[in-house]
Amino acid sequence: MTDTVAIETAEKPRPRRRKPDWIRVKAPMGDTFNETRKLMRELNLNTVCEEAACPNIGECWSKKHATVMILGDVCTRACAFCNVKTGMPGAVDPLEPQHTADAAAKLGLEHIVVTSVDRDDLPDGGASQFVKVIEALRKTTPKTTIEILTPDFRNKSEAAVEAIVEARPDVYNHNLETVPRLYPTIRPGARYYASLRLLEQVKRLDPSIFTKSGIMLGLGEERMEVHQVMDDMRSAGVDFLTMGQYLQPTPKHAKVVDFVSPQAFDAYAGIARAKGFLLVASSPLTRSSYHAGDDFEKLRAAREARLAKA
Repeated sequence: MTDTVAIETAEKPRPRRRKPDWIRVKAPMGDTFNETRKLMRELNLNTVCEEAACPNIGECWSKKHATVMILGDVCTRACAFCNVKTGMPGAVDPLEPQHTADAAAKLGLEHIVVTSVDRDDLPDGGASQFVKVIEALRKTTPKTTIEILTPDFRNKSEAAVEAIVEARPDVYNHNLETVPRLYPTIRPGARYYASLRLLEQVKRLDPSIFTKSGIMLGLGEERMEVHQVMDDMRSAGVDFLTMGQYLQPTPKHAKVVDFVSPQAFDAYAGIARAKGFLLVASSPLTRSSYHAGDDFEKLRAAREARLAKA
């Protein structure tokens, strides 16, 4: 009888885990939200807000904050956490840099975040398009501070990163995404230490540029593994750490192993600050570009305060 019960129990489908209350967000709506979406369509621009199904899109777009995703909307990688389409991308849009600058001007952005899909098909991985976007922004909206979130440019010449650094974005972000043990299943097209070297290269080439990186929690990482990632980032000179809850975009993506509590995020933030990061953003809903403009001002203030103590 016991064996029969055990078999029947094992065959029952596991119920899908419900999101805890601290993950729930309001549905996107409102005139400003719709105006932001309309502008992106008119300028033929993609946003990571939509393509990656960001939970904060309602809040950000209602404030006219949108993260532009350049180099198309098709990625050459197939990361297990990402909702962006995978396949063979189309040609690079030569109008994209100016359209990005036009969007920044029309939205009145004081700070803009520009990211991209992976473009392993391009000789420079798309680095030259980042340079053109930065140049267009500097010309069209010279007072707008610029934050870029780039791919790893794996198997590309170091000149790709060098060209972007020479264009002098205010913040250079590249996310490690998760702990090294989980790379084969979560980020199979990337290499942990290659990403670390990119961040170190940026800081070595121009120490005045803020460097930033982030990881997702809830994928099965262990606490000490997260601490080690923090140490690795600090060894690479990373200034700003972001940590947020991983959310499964669709049933085909990696499953959520754990919903990390807000208290645990606060504890990680305290440890990260003790390790020497200039700024830490750590909460279930934190994403790379969430409150990026406000955080940039905090970064500048934190660096000035540290220099004053030196």
